[in-house]
Amino acid sequence: MTEKTTSLHCSGCGIAIQTDDPQQLGYAPKAACARDVVVCRRCYRLTHYNEMQPVQMSDDDFSELFQTLYDKHALIVKVIDVFDVHGSWITGLQRFVGRNQVLLVANKVDLLPKSTNRGKVRHWLKKMAADFGLKPVDVLLMSAETGENVEDVCAHIDTYRRGRDVYVVGCTNVGKSSFINDILSRSAKDARPPLVTTSHFPGTTLQFIEIPLEDERMLVDTPGLINRHQMAHLLSPESLKAVTPKKELKPRVYQLQEEQTLFLGGLARLDFKKGAPASFIVYAANSVPIHRTKLSNADALFEQHVGTLLSPPTPQETLPALERHVFRLQAGRVDVVYAGLGWVTVQSDGVAIEAYAPAGIGVSVRMSMHA
Repeated sequence: MTEKTTSLHCSGCGIAIQTDDPQQLGYAPKAACARDVVVCRRCYRLTHYNEMQPVQMSDDDFSELFQTLYDKHALIVKVIDVFDVHGSWITGLQRFVGRNQVLLVANKVDLLPKSTNRGKVRHWLKKMAADFGLKPVDVLLMSAETGENVEDVCAHIDTYRRGRDVYVVGCTNVGKSSFINDILSRSAKDARPPLVTTSHFPGTTLQFIEIPLEDERMLVDTPGLINRHQMAHLLSPESLKAVTPKKELKPRVYQLQEEQTLFLGGLARLDFKKGAPASFIVYAANSVPIHRTKLSNADALFEQHVGTLLSPPTPQETLPALERHVFRLQAGRVDVVYAGLGWVTVQSDGVAIEAYAPAGIGVSVRMSMHA
């Protein structure tokens, strides 16, 4: 049986510290338990070496933990990734939060092109939330990476919580822990390293992490719920780094005619099947190469060059076969979305397209963010 040091929890991921089995979650050397801030070996390696050890909690374990929110009396701060709204959305959030109010916060706004109108994005997100069946008390934008609007978000949280605890929830990799670390760094009296482990790997936080507020209430970081239809859950660490944007997106514009194809690396494909010549604008990490070819050459190009010219993935990765999704787009500006990879805005009078992604990865269309 694994020995548990039940009075200690990892400040990075929230897991109970144990000193017996290095192969199990929560392990820390006994000497590390004497420090003021205790982190498990998993968080230490993740922070210092960017090394991710497999998470041994199942999706059901995460969901069961979240179900305890239903009976809380708290403000729920739902953080989403504005770069991956569909992939980072928790479907049926009300099942978990009951009657608690929800404040919707879109993180990573620094990734959007500087020309993007922030007010229009907020309006667009309100419409998206309504389509998903959520009526938040407010919709805010921020960047935990650059600090943009973080103080404003904190002020709104303090206003809306009205003396209640605050639970910060979201899917994996939306930046919840980075946001909380930003709050801690702003309130700290002296310089110190982040207390909550952050990374671009899914499943970093493993338990609730409670941070005391001045009125004896708690700000709580929660585990990220896992959406299996996101690209992140298929990719190697090397490929995940390549598709995760770190800088402002640079829109790449292509004028296509019928029977032409765009490849987003070797992970996604968009075939222009029928319609008048149209503008296709790609929003993906700047490191993801885009290739245009004739539709008649697309199959051969993919078979011969996936993992090399068409990368990511790497040559060593084996991904599910690309799955076809057929859409007839309405006139105007419409986004074709690949969960966790980006989107392609199509400006047209109405066209027929076929979009491909590895089987299981979410592909959808939406009213354009830039309409």
